[in-house]
Amino acid sequence: MKVDVNRKTAKQLLTKASGFLKGYTHTLNPYTGCSFACSYCYVRQMPVALFRSDAWGDWVDVKENAAALLEKELAKAKSKGPVTIFMSSATDPYQPIEHKERVTRSLLEVMSANPPDFLFVQTRSPLVTRDADLLKLLGERVRVSMTVETDREDIRRAFTPSAPPIPARLNALRELAARGIPVQATIAPALPSSEHFAELLAGIVDRVCIDDYFMGDGSGGKRTERIGVRAIYDALELPDWYSRDAYERVREQLLRHFPQERVFVSQQGFLP
Repeated sequence: MKVDVNRKTAKQLLTKASGFLKGYTHTLNPYTGCSFACSYCYVRQMPVALFRSDAWGDWVDVKENAAALLEKELAKAKSKGPVTIFMSSATDPYQPIEHKERVTRSLLEVMSANPPDFLFVQTRSPLVTRDADLLKLLGERVRVSMTVETDREDIRRAFTPSAPPIPARLNALRELAARGIPVQATIAPALPSSEHFAELLAGIVDRVCIDDYFMGDGSGGKRTERIGVRAIYDALELPDWYSRDAYERVREQLLRHFPQERVFVSQQGFLP
């Protein structure tokens, strides 16, 4: 799929966190837009997507001045108190264009030299392992959260055909954990999975977070309903997985393989 790449000069990089991410002081998005184009992404219903003529996933804005801007903004923010950053809230910092542009890496270089109090890196891309050297420098000030919504590749292809395969994500988690970088597997949203999902994750990570549309899309599931994701469940003949209690079957499975204090639900799993 060809993606329309636009180069922009950002006026602001650190944005005050609020709502679901109110436990952080700031959010940080290296790019605008995301070519992974996940079918259920709540950003599809936000102004950044609704007011563009092209479809979500068909375009990406590269913030060319990101590193220099972050250096200034981070120093200013730290002078006022603790700084905790969620990267990223409206894009994937390791989407395919990062291979070439390296904007996210440039931001990590800034933060490894002048660390925030905590950095949460949310991604679904194995490319994050490329930056293990910088993540390692942040020590306990960082956590890498890898989205692993399911252990079934057929389900992944139905919902997120442009996203990296599940086995590659699991291998990335193994590599980061082996290098001593704090990680978690994030089942968000909890898509249809096998009865072996929790056991698989327990062999890789010691911390998991589970979420669904109704808790995590910022509108009690209304944004997701407008996107029309329900149709995918119906086409797969799995409508029972599109419900407010579907995540519980996965959570119950997780609790058989993880200590209760290492299984987080929705917002609590994303907080610093």
